[in-house]
Amino acid sequence: MLRRGVLLLPLGLAACASSSSEPEVLPPLVTGYRHLTPLRLDVGEVQVVPPAPGVVRVDNPAPVRPDAEMTRMAEERLLAGGTAGRARFTTRLAEFRREFLQTSSGVGSFFAGQPGERLTCRVACRLEVAAADERTGFVEAEARAQRTVPDGATPAQRTRAAEETVRRAMENLNVELEFQVRRQLRAFLLQAAAPVPGSVEREDLPRS
Repeated sequence: MLRRGVLLLPLGLAACASSSSEPEVLPPLVTGYRHLTPLRLDVGEVQVVPPAPGVVRVDNPAPVRPDAEMTRMAEERLLAGGTAGRARFTTRLAEFRREFLQTSSGVGSFFAGQPGERLTCRVACRLEVAAADERTGFVEAEARAQRTVPDGATPAQRTRAAEETVRRAMENLNVELEFQVRRQLRAFLLQAAAPVPGSVEREDLPRS
């Protein structure tokens, strides 16, 4: 009877685990950068340079790749508003790492499922500007985000954590890049055009 009871224990736990690990609906986390005020530079073109070999280091599965997000950020935020000159955006680092953590000791760890992991995203970029009048300048920005996933997390939870890690790093990089551009490259910035009437979205506030 004792051996039979021990053999039935994992089956009972497996049944509980299957009922509590139903697929979760994940809301979209990375929505792009077009809703932000673009950085209009006094140049004729903006070049987004493909990452050099060794710059991108991604541990799969990576539902959101930092290198792809950096390219999208540059294409959607940096606009050419002049007639001559060139701006050049370069990805210096796009890293997403998964580090599996040691499972906690004890009998319960045998049934914990997948071990926990530490997710780390590091991103860095450089923007160089060469105006038509031979003025030049550059800025660099970098950011990092980290998140820990506990033992036994479901695949949906792990996907959500990976997306949030990359999103947080990209949010920080986006803010840092704009700060550096407005501070160091202010002479190359053009005043943003006034919004077209009817193009502003309105959201009614709830009544108290």
